[in-house]
Amino acid sequence: MTRVTRGPTTVLHLSSSSGPGGAEAVMATVAAGLDPTHYHSLVCLFRDGWLRERCERLGLETHVLRMNGMLDLGWLRRFTELLRDRQVAVVHAHEFGANTWGTMAGRLAGRPVVATVHGRSYYADSFKRRLAYRIVSRAATMVAVSEDVRRFVVEATGVSRRRVRVVHNGIDPPAPVSSEARAGVRAELGILDGEQVVTVVGSLYLVKGHRYLLEAAPQVLALCPSTVFLFAGRGDCETELRTQAKSLGIEARVRFLGLRQDVPALLAIGDVFVQPSLSEGFSIAILEAMAAARPVVTTRVGGNSELVADGETGLLVEPADAPALAAAVTRLLTDAREARRLGGNGLDRVRSRFSTGAMVKDYESIYDEALRRPAAARATAAERALR
Repeated sequence: MTRVTRGPTTVLHLSSSSGPGGAEAVMATVAAGLDPTHYHSLVCLFRDGWLRERCERLGLETHVLRMNGMLDLGWLRRFTELLRDRQVAVVHAHEFGANTWGTMAGRLAGRPVVATVHGRSYYADSFKRRLAYRIVSRAATMVAVSEDVRRFVVEATGVSRRRVRVVHNGIDPPAPVSSEARAGVRAELGILDGEQVVTVVGSLYLVKGHRYLLEAAPQVLALCPSTVFLFAGRGDCETELRTQAKSLGIEARVRFLGLRQDVPALLAIGDVFVQPSLSEGFSIAILEAMAAARPVVTTRVGGNSELVADGETGLLVEPADAPALAAAVTRLLTDAREARRLGGNGLDRVRSRFSTGAMVKDYESIYDEALRRPAAARATAAERALR
């Protein structure tokens, strides 16, 4: 494909959240993964936090332009100045706030905009937010991270399906974790020889469905009493989940680890990975588990069915169904051969369909396409959409 410009084209990656989370991790991965001979990335965030630290560790130029409320016109001015000062050619925004403001600013400044939607969110509950996404779909290239997210956006907001592209999130298999590192993590967490591990990675929010895994845990422990449940992540539900574990009498078998920087090691010591979500876009946590060759048990929601082939790369159960979770987890804990088969198939699926390279190339193609559209046509489309 012939590139539109000579030399690196500057792409600004915009996020209204600073994570930690899957959407934020994807943004950093795309920004760092673009072909440096054709693209130069910089990052702009609404607020400071985990994502800024991650981007700076990746060597990405990162700016924090604080937004004071959703009607901060001063932010709009500062952002458009940044676009001009840094000679930004494309704006790539992520999630509702950044998609809305990034589209407005980018288009008024005559820059093409790519707006990625990572999941089902509150924007469908408000007429103003639905209207905002209709504008975004006309003034920007809108991207969903799964077919399910595209269906939701179309049905919930009235956006035309032809205006929403799909680019699946991607990940690369991690470097092998040494036996010494695995032993060290087990010792740190007090996991004894012979104990099996169920690993959960993700923010402790209601939508993640952790309460149903805790409900399932006594049934798992009845058949597999040496099981330890590891919850890696932080969030508003932690106190409630700790109380639930205590009331179920399983607190000795549950570890709440908070935010961890050693997820590959946690996955490496796990026998089964569980994602009990009630709603999901296209889970980075599941991708990480598959890339680590861990067998996955997850719910039949959102993009999970696009990731996990039931019975081939993992097991799918209905959401909010603790008995089904218990049965699936117990099946894998008691059948090591089946667990290895599913884990190996999951790794193969990531390599063939959901790699970082494939995701980045898809976005590069979208940037190229947006840049080939004449600036005058882009400006006209922006004015028409924002009337």
